[in-house]
Amino acid sequence: MRILKKKLLNGLFAFMLGFVSVTHASVASAYSDMGYGNLNGEPTSGEMLADAAMVRPGMMFVTLVTTGVFVVTLPFTLLGGNVGEAGETLVVDPAKYTFVRPLGRF
Repeated sequence: MRILKKKLLNGLFAFMLGFVSVTHASVASAYSDMGYGNLNGEPTSGEMLADAAMVRPGMMFVTLVTTGVFVVTLPFTLLGGNVGEAGETLVVDPAKYTFVRPLGRF
């Protein structure tokens, strides 16, 4: 059990270190062009990599969690009469951000 915890913590730290390095590379490349970022508006390869490897999976998890929150709170939103607003905020917006947004555009 102790070895499993140690391996899990080591894996978590390795993931966090990779996250920081990819994010740092993305930010550094975005601000490399005269100090004002990417002037042509196209995402860099670092931004695309960070989006595909970390942001999209994280947002998929967030979409699942907020959809669950929407389902759990549905009786209360029905009573309050704001099902459309709650659905838009808790389900549609995270899903659009996860699945519809172009890669590398935050």
